[in-house]
Amino acid sequence: MAKYQFFCIPNSDRKQYTFLDMSSSTFLREKTAILDQGFEVEDDVIYADTPEEAVEKFKSNFIYAVDEYGKTNPSYGFAVFFQSLYKMIFTKKVNNK
Repeated sequence: MAKYQFFCIPNSDRKQYTFLDMSSSTFLREKTAILDQGFEVEDDVIYADTPEEAVEKFKSNFIYAVDEYGKTNPSYGFAVFFQSLYKMIFTKKVNNK
């Protein structure tokens, strides 16, 4: 699975974007050139089998992919459980005062 880094023009609502395959031998040179053109790094790295899949994930704001990844990791489930428990306890304490 390849890693892709996406870049956007600021304040373009992610409509003006480009991306690079991070395994490319020219990645650092290309990244410098893109940043020099006014693009900024957008979000985190996207893992995908094809460039088309990476663009699809980017356009979906990557929420689905991150959620699916999190669901496969048991520590994610524990973190969500404790976060929910904390919110429930904290909310009760605040509402009871």
